[in-house]
Amino acid sequence: MEMNWSRWFRCTSSFDLALVPQQPGVFALAEEITPPAGSNAPRILAVFEVDEAEDLAQTMSRQFATSSQWRQKLGEAVCYARYAISPDAEARRAAANALKHWLDSKRSLASQIFERGDALPEKTVAERAVDRVMQATAGV
Repeated sequence: MEMNWSRWFRCTSSFDLALVPQQPGVFALAEEITPPAGSNAPRILAVFEVDEAEDLAQTMSRQFATSSQWRQKLGEAVCYARYAISPDAEARRAAANALKHWLDSKRSLASQIFERGDALPEKTVAERAVDRVMQATAGV
């Protein structure tokens, strides 16, 4: 299945979501990770949430509510969002589940690397992360 994703846009408050359509779809939230000063590593986006919604605008706006688990991160970090409209509930659910599975597998892999203390070159890790994020969000 192929989805037509929006571009990543900065997400600092619910006002940034004014142009998000009130349509069903899938969305992703990511935090910008900046490399240490003087590093050649590129900036990357680390996806921390993927979900589906009957109403993208309403559901994404709820991420800024006091009851949201992501409110603090969205308020303190440099975060971005993107979405894809998907009227077909089955396709939307399948895409969201595939992306969630991908995200969970990457979290598991990252925790194993850091638990073992493996040190991969910073640029290689960043390049791989960018490739995976772009593949997962562009080709689903």
